[in-house]
Amino acid sequence: MTLPTLVPGAVPDTVGSSVLAPVRSPFSDAYTRLTEVFPSLRVLESATVETGDGWVTATELARGGPVLDAFLAWDDTQVAQNYGQRARPDVVASFALHRYAWPVCLLMTIPWFLYRRVPRLPVEAVSFQRVLGQLSVRTGEFSCLPGDPAAGEPGARVVADEEELRAALRSAVAEHLGPMLEAFRPRLRRGSRALWGMATDEITEGLWYVGHLLGEEQRAMAEAAQLLPGATAPYGQGAAFRELSGPSGEQLPTRDRASCCLFYTLRPEDTCVTCPRTCDSERIERLTGIR
Repeated sequence: MTLPTLVPGAVPDTVGSSVLAPVRSPFSDAYTRLTEVFPSLRVLESATVETGDGWVTATELARGGPVLDAFLAWDDTQVAQNYGQRARPDVVASFALHRYAWPVCLLMTIPWFLYRRVPRLPVEAVSFQRVLGQLSVRTGEFSCLPGDPAAGEPGARVVADEEELRAALRSAVAEHLGPMLEAFRPRLRRGSRALWGMATDEITEGLWYVGHLLGEEQRAMAEAAQLLPGATAPYGQGAAFRELSGPSGEQLPTRDRASCCLFYTLRPEDTCVTCPRTCDSERIERLTGIR
């Protein structure tokens, strides 16, 4: 499992606070549970998204230009500080997109995983405070199943079954990430298929990681595989989970990433365990070494 890298270090809970009035929604319990198991990320719900004081709106990022330049400059500085060298511009862009997309995907996948509710969150509904590890969201429309207690809430759209709900989740993530991928495309120097492969990885590995923290890793893997079975446009590739056999015959879960984060350009000897460059024998050695 690939561990997330969102901020350069732990941030005390006392740093920063929302200046907007908090609201409760059908997703509040899911976001609270997310922070309980992953304290580095906090979700703030309000009637309007946060701005100023280090916040950047998804709308501004999707426009590109100076706001995106500043966003990438932060990662460029962090790479130089953490690794003592400068990264290629496309590597910096890859890191920056990961640090944005990984938590944003959780805004949609975790309510679905825990409560079978899928919020619609276009870029206008999200802002990001990366130093504090906080996301501000303005929830509204959402999809849910028949019989959900939230089905009568304003903005609810009741779908027929689990597969239709999965389709709603794929669509919600694509609606948000699509403009972001287009903004990052010139910096990443990757084509459409590769970009949506990156989206596949952010969805899958975020859900897998948080599922592990929730004590439901196997269910998270199974549901990610159903969500992304492959050839579900615009996601050209699937979750791609598989199992390896350890030295004692134990089954070790892994997956084949659809993209590469390019970390090897900084540390060639330190690739992700799910990296396409990491062979199965090395995966087994590393997985058995940490379990």
